[in-house]
Amino acid sequence: MGEEKLQHSGQRGGTLAIDLGSTTTVVAYQGSTSTTAELLDLPTICSRAGEIPSLVWDATQRPLIGRQVLESGLNDSVDTRLHRDFKGLIGQKDAPDQEAARWAGEQLLQEIWSQLPPDLAVERLVLTAPVECYRAYRSWLLQACNALPVAEIALLDEPTAAAMGAGLPAGSKLLVVDLGGSTLDLALVALEGGEGRAAPIAQLLRLGGRSLGENSRQMLRTAKVLGKSGLRLGGRDIDRWIVDRCCPGQPASAPLLNAAERLKCRLSETVLAEREPLMEWAVDEQEHLLRLSRRELNTLLLERGLGDALKQLLEACLAGGRRNNCSLEDLDGIVAVGGGAQLPFMHQWLSEHTAPAPMLTPPPVEAVALGALQLTPGVAIRDVLQYGVSLRFWDQRSNRQRWHPLFVAGQPWPSPAPLELVLAASRNGQHSLELVLGEPIPQGSQSVVFVDGLPTLQEQAVEEFSHKPWPGDPLVLPLTPTGEQGEDCLRLRWSINEQAQLQLEINDLRSGQTWAHPTLGDVR
Repeated sequence: MGEEKLQHSGQRGGTLAIDLGSTTTVVAYQGSTSTTAELLDLPTICSRAGEIPSLVWDATQRPLIGRQVLESGLNDSVDTRLHRDFKGLIGQKDAPDQEAARWAGEQLLQEIWSQLPPDLAVERLVLTAPVECYRAYRSWLLQACNALPVAEIALLDEPTAAAMGAGLPAGSKLLVVDLGGSTLDLALVALEGGEGRAAPIAQLLRLGGRSLGENSRQMLRTAKVLGKSGLRLGGRDIDRWIVDRCCPGQPASAPLLNAAERLKCRLSETVLAEREPLMEWAVDEQEHLLRLSRRELNTLLLERGLGDALKQLLEACLAGGRRNNCSLEDLDGIVAVGGGAQLPFMHQWLSEHTAPAPMLTPPPVEAVALGALQLTPGVAIRDVLQYGVSLRFWDQRSNRQRWHPLFVAGQPWPSPAPLELVLAASRNGQHSLELVLGEPIPQGSQSVVFVDGLPTLQEQAVEEFSHKPWPGDPLVLPLTPTGEQGEDCLRLRWSINEQAQLQLEINDLRSGQTWAHPTLGDVR
């Protein structure tokens, strides 16, 4: 919609940002001529301005959303019609409840859109995604928002959004730690400005609109991601640990988890004494009592391995920074966001392990959404790969399969130039070449597995060549005529585009024929 039409209709054109959280979804808006953002108060679903409880009840007529679920007294229900904590399931491969989680997330997004004030005209929608499951989450968001009447949709990871909203000037370097309800993400971000040399916005999805920053009269501001890491561990997992500590042997029902969350939030208040125990009652048939002190909570988090997980993620993130000539001493601040940012354990751990960088304290819940608004207009993101991608090949010397890296962790994308590889036939009369792609597993990395119903941090076993093959069948490239052993047959040109998708162009060295596979999959 053009500016004249907006003025004529009395609507305010601008950008809408939605940060879908495991427990709270934040909605913010900024007009195209405004210098400040506002948290939108959608009365029927918001518990407070800009904050919507991430709750969906599958009612017969129409789903209940957010505040409607709370007012109906259904938030402690164990009924399968209640959907909560669904954000973490959306990006999990093979999760048993993934379809239900995606349905709930889509209902929430659609209800937000239907509740927008009539005087707002959304010209651009900015969405955020967690680092650890960015690829699957991004795919779902594209589908969920496909029908929304908005010209442009942009997507960026949550810690980068928080860094952009921290309020520091161009030239600053920040470490963002985002502990949400289902994920723990770290990102090392450099804020640049005025250089006008940034690559295109990798996360921009152009749905009939112009490119982000195109024809902008503002000086281009850039957020450059230097390193990032993530783990599928969040605040809801901590709630399960609390339930197990306070009520051993009891299943982690919704009432118990909600009581644990309330207890966790109260223990995070600064006015509490270190050893003073607090109590919360679970609203269930047996009325279980949860009792815990702040010191006991800190000990519990240490025993469960949260400190070790933070150490591993911080090292992985700083390794990316070192590849970009940035060390811990170069940081201008540490930004902790997400509901878990309020845990005293997090503040203490970060203060001890990230000195001398100062701790910055933006509003932990709405920081990501407000930072996402800084993406537009005239802002570019230059991102780096978290894991990379490798190609499996047969090594005749060792007589075994090996992996050859194509793009490695910390490498920027989109790729500035294609990577060329020449493939030869390995035997006489070879009819085809088979390409198997895989994602490297970082040494010492951790994963979350459920042991006896409890989320447990477990270090992954790493072999000399440890990769996780991409899902799906291998790519088979025909050889016509057949190849002879040692004969160079195909030249492959690999690249990563603006959507972090791996692309391949193939040139037959014998016939001169060229063809392409535009999209092989998403690289993390």
